[in-house]
Amino acid sequence: MTRPHVLLSVAMSIDGYIDDASPERLRLSDAADFDRVDQIRADSDAILVGAQTLRRDNPRLLVDSADRRAARVAAGKPEYPLKVTVTASGDLDPELRFWHHGGDKLVYTTEAGAAKLATPVAGLADVVDLGAELDFGALLDDLGRRGVDRLMVEGGTRIHTAFLAADLADELHLAVAPILVGDVAAPRFLDPADFPGAPHRRMRLAGVTQVGDVAVLRYLLKDDLH
Repeated sequence: MTRPHVLLSVAMSIDGYIDDASPERLRLSDAADFDRVDQIRADSDAILVGAQTLRRDNPRLLVDSADRRAARVAAGKPEYPLKVTVTASGDLDPELRFWHHGGDKLVYTTEAGAAKLATPVAGLADVVDLGAELDFGALLDDLGRRGVDRLMVEGGTRIHTAFLAADLADELHLAVAPILVGDVAAPRFLDPADFPGAPHRRMRLAGVTQVGDVAVLRYLLKDDLH
């Protein structure tokens, strides 16, 4: 059994924020960068976001391009990647757009969360109980058993932090938008954590691309990746 290749994808301001503190989502990317992200989604077997992102942004989490969806089907894949979310509490509204668009959905949660979600998302998603606490290694093991080879992780802060702190990410795509947020109440890319090897371990920069007015940095996090 092989765990999926884990790609973290995030857009942030120059000062490290992934949103502002207003009720409306801050659009950090331009149209060209959103299209780049759509291609990565289309190339992935599954897309994962945390429960906090679902509550805050209410995303559909789809491949928007009809041509890319058609190419997936022609290659023998489902039209949409598997959509995955993670919640410790199980506190997720069944009316969120995540449940009602795209193909199959999967929720990883705790024993308590599974009990809370059993009825609200019945028929909308499969619920996987990871035990007393969230175990991201066990999550990846389960996705591997389900045939997921490439997992795209789109956040938010807690999820990116958890994958990096557990040394479970293989690749990071960091899109830096030419704006400043400067609001201490706004969410940042990462929370403080005990990251393996920090502060001396260096990621390998594998590419820098200009996409519209956004700089996209691609980092490889494991020594055996090329």
